[in-house]
Amino acid sequence: MKIQYTRKNIVVPIAIAATFLLTGCADSMSFTEAADATPVGFLHGLWHGAILPVSWIVSLFSDTTAIYAIYNNGGWYDFGFIIGITVWAGGASQA
Repeated sequence: MKIQYTRKNIVVPIAIAATFLLTGCADSMSFTEAADATPVGFLHGLWHGAILPVSWIVSLFSDTTAIYAIYNNGGWYDFGFIIGITVWAGGASQA
């Protein structure tokens, strides 16, 4: 029995591995540190939305990890967060 390698068989495991490796870049800070921090914008929201599945699982076991940055600048962060979620959730693709 020969295994047929398709693009999906190669890209999906690489994307999953990259997501797990890149979530090590997620930051955490206390509420007092967040009050003094510079608010993050669209790109951070995009990143936080893209790593949502992994950061949610980590947040179940860690009190220092959150899935949403409390020190954001509002609408642009939220927009990036939603776009980031649609990246891994499939966007508007047909089922």
